[in-house]
Amino acid sequence: MHTLAPKAQAALAETAAKMVAEGQGILAADESSGTMEKRLRSIGLESTAPRRAAWRGLLFSSAQAMQSYIGGVILFEETLFQKDESGKPLIDHLRRHDCVIGIKVDKGAQKLAMCPGESITAGLDGLRDRLKTYYEAGARFAKWRALLHMGAQLPSQAALRANMEALARYAALAQEEGLVPIVEPEVLMDGAHAIDAHEEATCASLSLLYRALFDARVWLEGTILKPNMVLAGNLCPQQASEDEVAERTVHILRRTVPAAVPGIAFLSGGQSDLKATAHLDKINRLRAGLNLPWRLSFSYGRALQAAPLKCWGGKKENVAAAQAVFAHRAKMNGLAAQGRWDTALESESA
Repeated sequence: MHTLAPKAQAALAETAAKMVAEGQGILAADESSGTMEKRLRSIGLESTAPRRAAWRGLLFSSAQAMQSYIGGVILFEETLFQKDESGKPLIDHLRRHDCVIGIKVDKGAQKLAMCPGESITAGLDGLRDRLKTYYEAGARFAKWRALLHMGAQLPSQAALRANMEALARYAALAQEEGLVPIVEPEVLMDGAHAIDAHEEATCASLSLLYRALFDARVWLEGTILKPNMVLAGNLCPQQASEDEVAERTVHILRRTVPAAVPGIAFLSGGQSDLKATAHLDKINRLRAGLNLPWRLSFSYGRALQAAPLKCWGGKKENVAAAQAVFAHRAKMNGLAAQGRWDTALESESA
């Protein structure tokens, strides 16, 4: 049984509901410095702190996107304390648009001992103190990602248990410090595996996750799940239809996720922009007919940012156009989160 006071429960529940409000989702802007370097190099730019701030400031100041379709934003630690070129803290843009501020708190994946080809997420050491600092800085939710690799006999039970227990320990610490924990067990789509194998691994990870969260006394009503969709591997010659992806994904969620969880915000996991939107839409069309207990939304990074990043290209004169592209992608996913998206809408002028 959890030990949170009623006031603490109420605050967590209010935050969680705001993060996945109807027609809204979460922007994952928590790319590490290494990932941001790759993203910026893809458009011919060097990754510097001012340039990273300029890019994220472009997103956060996009009023059309942030006010209408984004309920929360996950930040990298650098961004939580960073300022734009005018000297204004970047998070002031989020406050102005009434977006919940979140923070990535894990320290990335490391090799898991005795488990070749598998990883364990680091970051539990010193986490309680870091969470206090993040809360004082304005964060109200946190995120921890566990990576689960597919392959022959993978993921192993050892890797599944180690990663789900780490997620549960993080979630308990986050709630103690007043932050809603996003728990993200990602079964990677990298590989040639069939969709059956991905479904089995996803089911195993979520089953163990909720056992671990229960054992750690985490209050589920104050959490958000960020899972992968059930997909065939990106190298698998037999790809599933959008309907099959939606059906298998919903099937697994109904088997494993307690009704107490207020919201599920899917990761895009390397899908194309349009596929991530289309799959989310199909899932929500199923939700409407099945009376599912959770809000089903999105927590996308690259699937929201890739198109506007290319449009921006690091040039000030492209900022307005890039914000329009970002707003378009945010709107498409906001509609998909309500089961109201259609491919015809993609022809709208961004």
